[in-house]
Amino acid sequence: MNAFTYTRVDDVASAVRSIAGDGAARFIAGGTNLLDLMKENVERPSRLIDITHLPLRAIEPTSDGGLRIGALVTNTDVAYHPEIERRYPLLSRAILAGASAQLRNMASVGGNLMQRTRCAYFYDNATPCNKRTPGAGCSAIGGFTRYHAILGASEHCIAVHPSDMCVALAALDAVVHVTGPGGERAIAFEDFHREPGNTPHIDTNKRSDEIITAVELPARGFSELYAYVKVRDRASYAFALVSVAASLRMNAGTIEEGRVALGGVAHKPWRNRTAESALAGQPASRQIFERVADDLVRGARDCGLNAFKIPLAKRAIVRSLEQAVATNRGGRP
Repeated sequence: MNAFTYTRVDDVASAVRSIAGDGAARFIAGGTNLLDLMKENVERPSRLIDITHLPLRAIEPTSDGGLRIGALVTNTDVAYHPEIERRYPLLSRAILAGASAQLRNMASVGGNLMQRTRCAYFYDNATPCNKRTPGAGCSAIGGFTRYHAILGASEHCIAVHPSDMCVALAALDAVVHVTGPGGERAIAFEDFHREPGNTPHIDTNKRSDEIITAVELPARGFSELYAYVKVRDRASYAFALVSVAASLRMNAGTIEEGRVALGGVAHKPWRNRTAESALAGQPASRQIFERVADDLVRGARDCGLNAFKIPLAKRAIVRSLEQAVATNRGGRP
């Protein structure tokens, strides 16, 4: 691990000034991802800016009936918050499907959004990686690709985003609030993370001189019909091969609205609103769910060892939608 200096800030304005004045500095809160990256010499910050004392630990109602979650609220506190469990159970289940209890106790909401891929080649400094060193090449392409992307990848990067929480936030149409030298702004969750394209080293549309202050949940939480399905190599403490956050709104047996977000398959939580819209006006039947699953995964491309992810994603989508319907019938999601 390289030498670095340490600074603690006590307000958002100081945090913004600190990060804007040093391009090699990094914010640190729980450190559950950053410290791993530093130990592997993937990240080499000149300075760590400790933001744990910022007043960003509240979960509070918004004027339009939603909830605002401060960026420093831990994953555990979000998952077990009574209003989250009651109004946004999809988010609670997704968080509890990720990491371990010890990591969830430390990891912050803002850090979860900013965590980087767990691609083995990204972590291995002995191999070229466009995400780590732009223009170096992608060692994953032609390598061991079991865990890599089937959607939205490019010739420069086939890594996937690792978060469970972010998949649920994508399905819920959350909004990310950031503050920088130019003031505050809001970013729709689907626009926060980026596809790799020609710049896989840029993970998000948050600027480097901005800090995440909160995540806002809309009033509608789909608390009745929802499911989070995570398929992984072992039952706990493993990243998703494929995950699906599904939510439905129904009336008299007919679907009025459906949302499906995928994890483990792309550089960002993946949604296809056109495919989702095909659920509206349809009965909640396996035939309809299979048709929508085909549309959601249409255009998927494997890179060898991850070919199994394409049929797996389709089956997981159908399963999640069926489980979402089952919650309305007293079934277990």
